[in-house]
Amino acid sequence: MIKSNDNETASISVKRIIGICLIFLFLTSICVFAANKQVKNVKIILSNGCEMDVVTSKTKVEEILEEKHIILLPEEKVTPEADKTVGADGEIIITEKTAQEEVAEAVENSNDSNEATVAELSLETVSEAYNPITEKIIVETEEIPYETITKKVTDSTKNTQEKVIQKGKNGKKEVTYKVKYQNDKEIERTEISSKVIEEPVDKIVQVRDKTTSRGSGAIRATGTKAQYQAYAKARCQAYGWSNYDFDCLVSLWNKESGWNPLAHNSSSGAHGIAQALPASKMSAYGSDYMTNYKTQINWGLNYIKSRYGSPSKAWSHSKSKGWY
Repeated sequence: MIKSNDNETASISVKRIIGICLIFLFLTSICVFAANKQVKNVKIILSNGCEMDVVTSKTKVEEILEEKHIILLPEEKVTPEADKTVGADGEIIITEKTAQEEVAEAVENSNDSNEATVAELSLETVSEAYNPITEKIIVETEEIPYETITKKVTDSTKNTQEKVIQKGKNGKKEVTYKVKYQNDKEIERTEISSKVIEEPVDKIVQVRDKTTSRGSGAIRATGTKAQYQAYAKARCQAYGWSNYDFDCLVSLWNKESGWNPLAHNSSSGAHGIAQALPASKMSAYGSDYMTNYKTQINWGLNYIKSRYGSPSKAWSHSKSKGWY
C-alpha cells in the first residue's frame, strides 16, 4: 500500500518530466524556425554601377529588393528574375534594358490588346531597333563670317557720314566630321578637325565728318619735295630710326599724298603729307597745319611712333591692309 507522501512525490516527478518535455519542444521549434530564417550575405549591383553588400533572411529576389527599398524602374531589368531565389553569397544585378528588349516587351504587352499594333511594331519599330548603325568620315567646306570694324575719325557726333573703305569677304575652312547613320538618317555628328583654307577679310567702315566746301581761294605751300624729305629724314634720325625706316616712310607718304602738303581727299577729308584724318588732328602741332609741311611731318611721325613704333612697320601694315 502506497502512502500519501509517496503519491505526492510521484505526481511532482511527472509534472517535472512534462515541463522538461515542453521546454525541449519549445527549444526545438526555435531551432527549426531559426534554421528556416537563416540570414545570409547578398551583393546587389545597381544599374549605375554602385554595389551594396546586404544581410537578409529573405530568399526571393523581389522580397530582398522590397526589404532594402530598391524599386526597379520601367527601363531596368533584374538578374535573376524577381521570382527566383538567391542563396548565400549570391548576387542580384540590376541593368538597363536594351532597345531590343524594350521593343520585345512592348510587342508582348500589345499581344493581349491589339494585333494591328503588334504588326506595326514588328514591321517598323522592331526593324528600326535592329538596323545597324554605320559611321562615315566626311569633309565639308564651310564659310567663316567676316567681321565689321568701324573706325571713327571724328570727334563729332553730328553731321557725320559712313564710308566703306574695305569690303568684307567671308573666309573658308574645311571641317572633318564623324557622322553616325541609322536607317539612312543622320543621328549623331562629331567634329574631328578643322583647317582654315582662306582667311576672312574684315569689312572696314569709316565714320567721318561730312565734307564741306573749302572755298575758291588759292592756297600755296612753301618749300619743295626734297626739302620736305630732308626735314623728315632729320626727324627720323632724332627718333633713332634707321635709313631703312626712312626709305619706308618715303614709300608710305608717296602712296598717301605724293609728299604734297596740300593734298586733300574730298571723299574722306584726309589732308596733308601724312593724310591726317580729320585734318584738325594736326592742330596740336601748329595752327598752320593745313599748309606747313613741318607741322604735318611732326604730327605724322608722332602718329607712326605711337601707333606702329616705326615707319617700316607702318609701311608693312599699309601694304597689307591698304591704309595705315
